[in-house]
Amino acid sequence: MTRSFSTRPVDSKLISEIVDLASRAPSAGKTQGWHALVITSSDTEKFWNDTLAIEKRESFRWKQLLDAPVIALVFADPLAYVERYSEHDKVHTGLGASTDAWPTPYWTVDASFAAMTMLLAAEDAGLGALFFAVFSGEQQLRARLHVPDAMQLIGAIALGWPLESDAANVGASANRTRRSADQIMHINGW
Repeated sequence: MTRSFSTRPVDSKLISEIVDLASRAPSAGKTQGWHALVITSSDTEKFWNDTLAIEKRESFRWKQLLDAPVIALVFADPLAYVERYSEHDKVHTGLGASTDAWPTPYWTVDASFAAMTMLLAAEDAGLGALFFAVFSGEQQLRARLHVPDAMQLIGAIALGWPLESDAANVGASANRTRRSADQIMHINGW
């Protein structure tokens, strides 16, 4: 994950290609019920004004994260899944009744797959990327950007050209040991 970005702009065609690749991520019933609200140019400053208070920026560890020229907000659309599973080929599942009928919220799963695909596509294109949560200011952000209430914000992805200095600027979590496959797998039972 990149936390230090150059201010160099990213071509809109490249962003479109990244989103297009993400549209191929798995999707329940091929609903594709996710959206990417892409924020560029001076609007990225408005994003940060909504989500990171100016008085907190002085002590913010990753100041060059704020230089990312693109912020993509990934949203899931639960109602798209209810609608899709109300169609003739899926109605037998009962999942078209309401979002409460779903034992797993596949809108969240599918939008997360898409976000991961965007991260991988950005890496393949030579860009830096960082997935992060919007911990504060979401309501102000949603109002300013006219986001429909039904949309579930999965998170934000900062995109841009990484600075070389970023490799030395890792978070504390980067020092945690990665679990081995043997620690993760449970074969034929827990």
